Amino acid sequence: MSRKQHQERVASIAARVRDFHNRNVPFRIYHGSTNSTRPSRYKRDEVIDTRNLAHVLEVSVDKKTVVVEPNVPMDRLLDITLPYGLMPPVVMEFPGITVGGGFSGTSGESSSFKYGLFESNVNSIEIIVPNGDVITASKSDHSDLFLGAASSFGTLGVTTLLELQLIEAKNYVELTYHPVVSMSEAIQRLEVATKDLSNDFVDAILFSQHEGVVCIGRLTNVNQSTIQQFGRPWDPWFYLHAQKLIKNRSTPITETIPLRDYLFRYDRGGFWVGSFAFKYFRCPFNRVTRWFLDDFLHVRVMYHALHQSGLSSRYFVQDVGIPYELASDFAGFLDHTFGYYPVWLCPLSQRQQLGQSTFSDFEVNGQSTETRRLLNFGIWGRGPTNWEQFVEANRTLEHKVQELNGKKWLYAHTYYTEEEFWKIYDREKYDELREKYHATHLPTVYDKVRMRPALTRPRTFLARLYVWFWNIWPLKGLYGLFHAAAGREYLLNRSSLWKI
Repeated sequence: MSRKQHQERVASIAARVRDFHNRNVPFRIYHGSTNSTRPSRYKRDEVIDTRNLAHVLEVSVDKKTVVVEPNVPMDRLLDITLPYGLMPPVVMEFPGITVGGGFSGTSGESSSFKYGLFESNVNSIEIIVPNGDVITASKSDHSDLFLGAASSFGTLGVTTLLELQLIEAKNYVELTYHPVVSMSEAIQRLEVATKDLSNDFVDAILFSQHEGVVCIGRLTNVNQSTIQQFGRPWDPWFYLHAQKLIKNRSTPITETIPLRDYLFRYDRGGFWVGSFAFKYFRCPFNRVTRWFLDDFLHVRVMYHALHQSGLSSRYFVQDVGIPYELASDFAGFLDHTFGYYPVWLCPLSQRQQLGQSTFSDFEVNGQSTETRRLLNFGIWGRGPTNWEQFVEANRTLEHKVQELNGKKWLYAHTYYTEEEFWKIYDREKYDELREKYHATHLPTVYDKVRMRPALTRPRTFLARLYVWFWNIWPLKGLYGLFHAAAGREYLLNRSSLWKI
């Protein structure tokens, strides 16, 4: 796409935004896909449709930058940049997560100990603020808007273009699996690994209280060991492969993984969330069934099925960041309160700067530090079937995270009261930005991320009969599966260039 074509599309969107502003009507942004577990709520006549903003406009080898529209997913972005020998410093592990989603949400991955969150590697954005003006914002120009828009879920305007910083890519990742027997040992190994900046990727998986693995990767062009792939239907799921490798081992083991297989190693099975579908349908979980059902076990398809089925209210899906020094305490709380395993651990680092993003900055007792390191816990499991108990479980987690001065990422179910939410985040700074850039008629971040109360008990016999019927196993799951198949996202997985 040319710059002129992009500008024409942006002008059309800006005119619609201006019309909403003149009528004082709030709008939401429709991207065409989502990687949030929250149910989406749209009114068709109150939507800004940005689905067509899905092109890469320019790659600069000299500056190591790429200019990209917000709805370009990670796999397509790599298809464009890798032929130039370049890649983003932080690549979200699911191929369908978009550039705009990584900026407007909060995305930290196994390279974030070194490069920070995804938004930290964005040089500038083009954004339509809610009165219809088109502004280019960066750290030096409209810096308050640039920093405030990060992780603010589109509540300060419609991001239409981003310039990303790139780094040199290589063909492989040399990945070493270090067996660990406790959370404290995992944290110790993560501490050592993240201080060594010759490492490019660091994360860990705890399979139980007494079994886990720390994975340390380095970019390389040299194949020095066994090649292991994860993208093909007959390849193992990454977490199962890692667990098998370190079983009954006390010494590290190293493999060479093609770059894109490493970056998207959790796509098949969505870490281990895909195994929940086998349990739900009471289907055998083995290599043959995973191969046979592979089309439906990639994250794009699973998210579609999850939202259509309405089963997101049955599964506990949360990511939280905890200060390193309190990570062992939090791990003990998780084990005692929930008992969910495996648990993903990912070290994050955020370099502080004046006016930093309100919703992703890390603060200690309200005071920013030069660099703060958190350990991300990916907590995913089957929740209570009773709605009140499900909400209470999520509330218990939120309270513990706040008690330990951590952060809960807002892509997931959020049950804070409004008062609690604005005690955590800087409402005064946020409201100043909303006032300055004409966004006061739009929903706030809290409005967008909070979960609504459950519906009251149906009063009529027919309504109760409908609810009873709809909850008969496995109707919800089959309905979601049907829509996922009809949506044909599985064809994207079949044709993805990263598997070639």
